[in-house]
Amino acid sequence: MSAKRATEADGGGTATDTYDVIVLGGGPTGENVADRVHAAGLSAVLVESELVGGECSYWACMPSKALLRPVTARSEARRVPGLDEAVGGPLNPPAVLAHRDVYASYWKDDGQVRWLDSVGVDLVRGHGRLAGPRRVTVDDGRTLTARHAVAVCTGSRPLLPGIPGLAEARPWVSRDATSAQSVPGRLVIVGGGVVGVEMATAWRALGSSVTLLVRGDGLLPRMEPFAGHLVAESLAEAGVFLRTGVEVREVRREAPGGPVTVVLDGGEEAEIIADELLIATGRAPRTDDLGLETVGLAPGSWLDVDDSCRVKAVGDGWLYGVGDVNHRALLTHQGKYQARIAGAAIAARARGVPLLETDRWGAHSATADTDAVPQVVFSDPEAAAVGMSAAEAERAGYRIRVVDQDLGAVAGASLYAEGYRGRARMVVDLSREVLLGATFVGPGVGELLHSATIAVAGEVPIERLWHAVPAYPTISEVWLRLLEAYRGD
Repeated sequence: MSAKRATEADGGGTATDTYDVIVLGGGPTGENVADRVHAAGLSAVLVESELVGGECSYWACMPSKALLRPVTARSEARRVPGLDEAVGGPLNPPAVLAHRDVYASYWKDDGQVRWLDSVGVDLVRGHGRLAGPRRVTVDDGRTLTARHAVAVCTGSRPLLPGIPGLAEARPWVSRDATSAQSVPGRLVIVGGGVVGVEMATAWRALGSSVTLLVRGDGLLPRMEPFAGHLVAESLAEAGVFLRTGVEVREVRREAPGGPVTVVLDGGEEAEIIADELLIATGRAPRTDDLGLETVGLAPGSWLDVDDSCRVKAVGDGWLYGVGDVNHRALLTHQGKYQARIAGAAIAARARGVPLLETDRWGAHSATADTDAVPQVVFSDPEAAAVGMSAAEAERAGYRIRVVDQDLGAVAGASLYAEGYRGRARMVVDLSREVLLGATFVGPGVGELLHSATIAVAGEVPIERLWHAVPAYPTISEVWLRLLEAYRGD
């Protein structure tokens, strides 16, 4: 039993466990909240109905990147003299899928549970629901009570659009796409965001005939337009059939496991037949069965929080919404960042320590959620961005200057792979002469992103960045080229 946990009997004789903090959801966000508050001296319990480690560990980040790494490694090796012939053949799908299984821990959470034990956080298996202020009931009959805080860290789930016949056709969602045990002969993907692009990249390389259907006019709409254009060119070269500006009108599947027919709105080739259909069109919060109504909130809603991740509409400030559920930035690393912020805020409030609420970049404010969100799309080529795009900065009223650079012209890029294609952009706030955002597209650019994130989050002046000397010959020398273009050198 944890040092600050107590067990007592309520009026009806039911066992009630009391902790300082209750965490609903055992993904990376929930694990980090529990770890942070426990490290600060508070008792914590984590309630999880599935696998400890959550979506990222078993169905998203880890398995998807395990599928994609062989794809990008082969692609890059084919453009290195002396290696091109050695890696000219196709991928070995059984080996790639087995590699994926290792990184998904074979969908077992023993290691994560051992980690919880090692840090002193209790685990309750089951579905937890709020039952009024600071109380959580678990479907095994237990009731948990929190002295200080309840943190909702239940994440998000795929959102299926209301297309006739779609639900009955039992389409793939992201979980199915990352955990499939065989390669579908024909795969239709609906959605041009991160999941759609990454899964088109992986399954095409593994041998599927992939058709990517996009409602808009391009891919990766939340990034600079050139990112989507370069990725689309590469997908097309790999043999992906990309169709933009199309709507799915109906889906039909006559028998479970049989072919699926995707009916489009008008035009040529209005019907596509595939073996599997992946829907990658959006996310919804996992808050529909959490008892939100018992504390005055609407079931199934996103949780509106302040910068310390405390839910605004709940009195006394005991309820926190951390990670995807607050809709600030639906990324694992941002959820873990928020967990660090929320954990510090919960501990400070429990001790009666004043929060650094006036410090925009202080220990209790998740400012990066709005000003410095980094993201990498692990396609071929990779696309990486942090902060604002040029269009977002203009809409926000900034006076900006955009500087672009051909990544392929940098010496380190030409050494990395022959015929290297890529592009870099920085968006500069002319009033303060600091970076508002940066975007890179090209092989291996994900590893460039943290330097840009530091520049954006640190609000490093351009004149100081001039003294950050990039090593030669690396792809990072693009920073020097961007700064030279900005200065007019």
